[in-house]
Amino acid sequence: MKKEEIIVVKVGTSTLTYENGKLNLRRMEELCRTLSDLQNSGKKMILVSSGAIGVGVGKLGLSKRPEETAMRQAAAAVGQCELMAIYDKLFGEYHRIVAQVLLTADVTADEKSRKNVQNTFRKLLETDVIPIVNENDTVETSELEGRNFGDNDTLSAIVAGLAEAGQLIILTDIDGLYDSDPRKKSDAKLIHRVEAITPEIEALAGGTGSNRGTGGMATKIKAAKLAGEQGITCVIVNGNEPKNLYRVLSGEEIGTVFAAGNHKAS
Repeated sequence: MKKEEIIVVKVGTSTLTYENGKLNLRRMEELCRTLSDLQNSGKKMILVSSGAIGVGVGKLGLSKRPEETAMRQAAAAVGQCELMAIYDKLFGEYHRIVAQVLLTADVTADEKSRKNVQNTFRKLLETDVIPIVNENDTVETSELEGRNFGDNDTLSAIVAGLAEAGQLIILTDIDGLYDSDPRKKSDAKLIHRVEAITPEIEALAGGTGSNRGTGGMATKIKAAKLAGEQGITCVIVNGNEPKNLYRVLSGEEIGTVFAAGNHKAS
């Protein structure tokens, strides 16, 4: 497999769900269709997907996202099962096989375990399977408490490195990185390319994300920096239209591209 053929796509809870927290099935179907089509074209796709806790909250009939860590673990366990069932069904409609890969930070830190994960990714991709990756929240609670990988954005950059991917594409609920907050300033301009992640670029990230997810632009820039350290280009693009993936991979100027090696001048 060539490096440029392997593409990691990360999708967040805010992209997968409506404002009320329920799954946006239409968008999920479009995402699965697009990834399946790209796989058909010869790409090797890996999906890093959030959403397990959100799905679990809905499945359990809870009124809001739990604050207690143990309850969030329980919701994640229920939601991960449901989420994979939905992915399996949707990808199956396009004759694609998927596999679940749940990771924890200690696995990727240990050399032997890291190698085992790399071998798994390689064999899955060689057999034309689409791995669907998430953090194992029922075992590792650090992400739930704001630690560990920090967010699935960071996890996606780690996965891109493990799989020796050519590109990481982060789908989110904003068009990319702006020179100021577009929610507050109507004249905010989208930054299409970042060659170096400087303190000034990091300062543009602002605070946390939506009330449905744990991340924000700060974690995405962190992921872009980590990807750059591994020689991987990272693109942040609006996931409201999953077909934007075609535009990114065709080289169209969309979203924000963080060049591989962006960390060198930071």
